[in-house]
Amino acid sequence: MQEKPKKKRKLIEGEDFYYNERGFMVLTAKYHLENGRCCGNECVNCPYDHVNVPGKGRREKGEGERKYS
Repeated sequence: MQEKPKKKRKLIEGEDFYYNERGFMVLTAKYHLENGRCCGNECVNCPYDHVNVPGKGRREKGEGERKYS
């Protein structure tokens, strides 16, 4: 049996997204958690540690790289 596609809902500014200083729409961690997976686009607020971003993702402890600057 095929899984039904998720029904799209209207995004709420300040809850699902915000605009950064350059005018780009940035999705919140809350939105990503509701989506249920890493989309692979290296999102700033990714709560999944960028697991689907090629060459990124879960790093070993002690590599010295910070997630955000």
